[in-house]
Amino acid sequence: MGFHGVSWVSGSWEEDGGVGGQPGIMFELLDGTQAGAHADELRALHAEVYGRGDDGSFAGRFRVLRRQPGFVLAEARHGGYLVGYACGMPLRPSTSWWRHLTAPLPDEVTAEHPGRTFALVELVVRASWRRQGIAEALHDLILAKRPEERATLTVLPTAIAAQHAFRKWGWRKVARARDAAPGSPVSDVLIITLGQGRSARWGPP
Repeated sequence: MGFHGVSWVSGSWEEDGGVGGQPGIMFELLDGTQAGAHADELRALHAEVYGRGDDGSFAGRFRVLRRQPGFVLAEARHGGYLVGYACGMPLRPSTSWWRHLTAPLPDEVTAEHPGRTFALVELVVRASWRRQGIAEALHDLILAKRPEERATLTVLPTAIAAQHAFRKWGWRKVARARDAAPGSPVSDVLIITLGQGRSARWGPP
């Protein structure tokens, strides 16, 4: 489980006047097959943002992720240049998402059934394109018209800007978690109720 910062018909949308005053930002939703064709661009952007060399871990993780049932990726481009993306998928009833909590939660919170929870697992924007509303637009697009009851993500407690943004967008902390891998950091687990009209601007009614 981690957050650094589902089959869909592809659709695109260009914001009038641009995002945050930047004209020509094009947003598009991709399914797993379509996202796979952009894997090299996504890997390069991920490495740039997190300052990590290409050790093959992203490629392997993304290959597994994009093959999950219901996977979806929202990307933002300016003149064809990838400036950010978000991706996620619905949680299965057998998910391990809630397995590594530092303190137990009631079953009514952690029990999963088809259609209950969408997991937002990545939200990445190039440094030079931040503070222009792109992350919020990607966030809204990927969650728009989701059929699930709620969404979840994990974010580091020290990621102050991300923490502030998610709370502003309506997320709330319900737990902390630590992956089983040695040296894994503690992350905050956030959730948001879907279907509250935040993302109504995206797509046809």
